Amino acid sequence: MRKNIVAGNWKMNNNLSESKKLVKGIKKAIKKKKLKNTRVIVSPTYVNLRSVVKRAKKSAIEVAAQNMHQAKEGAFTGEISADMLKSIDVKSVILGHSERRTYFGETGELLAKKINTTLENDMEAIFCFGELLEDRKSGNHFSVVESQLKKALFHLKAVSFKNIILAYEPV
Repeated sequence: MRKNIVAGNWKMNNNLSESKKLVKGIKKAIKKKKLKNTRVIVSPTYVNLRSVVKRAKKSAIEVAAQNMHQAKEGAFTGEISADMLKSIDVKSVILGHSERRTYFGETGELLAKKINTTLENDMEAIFCFGELLEDRKSGNHFSVVESQLKKALFHLKAVSFKNIILAYEPV
């Protein structure tokens, strides 16, 4: 049976104190609701990632990174590698988010490299895809989504998809 997934990308919100408080509240809510068939994933900012991982231990909360560089290591100021994430027990990463595509120019080709790195490191990818409102209004939404999926994922073998969550996010 498939599990439901509730994932919260905190984006560039919540300082350390707010992040701690939010994790505490989510833990309480999960206990109260007794979620059995639901994965709960949170994605805090990098500066709070380690703290949230520690606070989420021994709970149903999973922690994902908001992004990851495709290289193993190197002179990539401000970036983070799979190895760095794994060293603090982060096993999932959000890739392809519309904001990364829009503001940072991430392409399908770059995302294919990031997906490869994620899978090579035995991590899980939460792959975001979706069209803009203009695409929907102009009737191009199907071709936009098809292109995003083809460029980033269609090179993969079927078995790879066991480690990929597809997250449709129309903007």
